[in-house]
Amino acid sequence: MNTKYYITYILVFFALFANAQKILTPEEAIELTLSHNYGIKIANNTVEVAKNNTSVLNSGYLPTVTGNAGATYNLDNTEAEFSNGNTTTLNGAESSRYNASVNLNYTLFDGLGRLYNYRRLKEQYQLSELEARETIENTLLQLFSVYYSVAQLSENTNAIEETFAISKDRLTRAAYQFEYGQNTKLEVLNAQVDINNDSINIVNTEQQLKNTKRDLNVILGNKLSDEFGVNTDISFLLEISKEELWAKTKANNVSLLQIEKNINISSLDVKSNRSQYLPTIGLTGTYGWNKNNNNAASFVAVSTNTGLSGGINLSWNLFDGGGTITRVKNAKIALENQQLQKEQVLIDLERNFNNAWDDYQNKLVIFQLQEENITTAKNNFDRTKEKFKIGQVNSIEFRQAQLNLLNAELSRNQAKYNAKLAELTVLQLSGELLNVKF
Repeated sequence: MNTKYYITYILVFFALFANAQKILTPEEAIELTLSHNYGIKIANNTVEVAKNNTSVLNSGYLPTVTGNAGATYNLDNTEAEFSNGNTTTLNGAESSRYNASVNLNYTLFDGLGRLYNYRRLKEQYQLSELEARETIENTLLQLFSVYYSVAQLSENTNAIEETFAISKDRLTRAAYQFEYGQNTKLEVLNAQVDINNDSINIVNTEQQLKNTKRDLNVILGNKLSDEFGVNTDISFLLEISKEELWAKTKANNVSLLQIEKNINISSLDVKSNRSQYLPTIGLTGTYGWNKNNNNAASFVAVSTNTGLSGGINLSWNLFDGGGTITRVKNAKIALENQQLQKEQVLIDLERNFNNAWDDYQNKLVIFQLQEENITTAKNNFDRTKEKFKIGQVNSIEFRQAQLNLLNAELSRNQAKYNAKLAELTVLQLSGELLNVKF
C-alpha cells in the first residue's frame, strides 16, 4: 500500500475511534478510585480494624468467665488396716472423681491503666483515619497526575494530526507543481520526509497515550474495560488567598494532624505506665460441682459437693526492680520527641507551602505566556503559509514556521496541566484537596 494512503487510513481510523470513546470525567475518575483503588481499600480495612479495637469488648472493663470440667478414674490395689485391728485387702478397687465449675474474674481497679489504654485505642483509631485520608489524598494526586497526562497526550495528538494534515496538503501541492514543471523533485522529497516524520510522531504519541491510559486504569482498579477519553477542559481557582490557605494548612494539614495525634498517644502512654505504681483490686467468684465415687476402703462411698464461693484480692507491685520507673522515663522522652517533631513538621510545612505556592504562581504565569505564544506562532505560520503559496518563502522556512506552531502548542499543553497539578499540590498541603469540586 502506498505510504501516503496508509497514513491517511491510520488518521481516519484514529479520528473515528476517538469520536466513539466514552469521556471519563474527573468526578467519575474520583468515584471509581475511591470505590476500587486497592491502596484505598487496604487503608479503609486498617481503619476498620482500629475501629474494632475501640469496642468495649476490647476495653478490659468487662469480666472474664471461664468454665472448667474434669474427670478422674482410678483402679487401685489397696490394703487398708482399721483402728480395730481389722485388715482389708482390695485388688482392682475402682474409684472416680468428677468436677465442673464456672469462674468469674473482674478487675475493680488497676491504677487507671484500663482507662488510659482505652483512650489510647480511640486516639489510635482517629490516627488510622488520618492515615487513610493521607492515602486517599496521595492516591487522588497520583490519579490526576496520570489523568492530566492522558489529557495532555490527547491534545498533543490532535496538534500533531493537524500538523500532519498541513504536511499532507503540502505534499499534494508539491506533487502537482512538479507534475506541471513548476517545482523540482527535491520539493516533493522534502515534503515526503516531513510527512513521514509527522507520521512517526503520531504513532509514538498514540502509543504513549495508550500506555498512560493503562496506568490510569490501574489506579481506577482496572474498572474500565472499554476505550475511553478524558476531559481536557480545566479551570483554575484563581481567587484563592495565600493567607487563607496557610491558615487552613496549619489547621487541616494531614501530616500535622497525625503528629498531634501521636503526641496525645504518647501522653497517654506516660499516664498508663504511671498507673503501674498503684495496686490492682479484683473480684473472683466460682460456682462448682464435685462428685467422688470412692472404693470400698473409704468410709464414704459417694460424696457430692456443690457450692458458690467469692473473694476479693489485692496485688501491689511494691518494687519490680525499677522496670516501671524506666518505662515512665522512656515514655516521657518519647512524648518530648513527638513535640520536637511537631515543631520540625511546622517548619518543613511552612517551607513546602511557600515553595508550592510560588511554584503554582510561576506555572500560572508560564501558562499565560504560552497562550500568548500560541497567538504569535499562529500569526507567524499564517503569514508564512500565504507567502509560501506565492513562492516568497521556501519549504524550509515554511516547515520551520509549522514546527514553531506545533512546539508552541505542545508547550502550552504541558504548561496548562503543570499549572493545574501545582494547584492541586497546594490544595493537598492545605488539607483542601478532598473538598475541591472539579
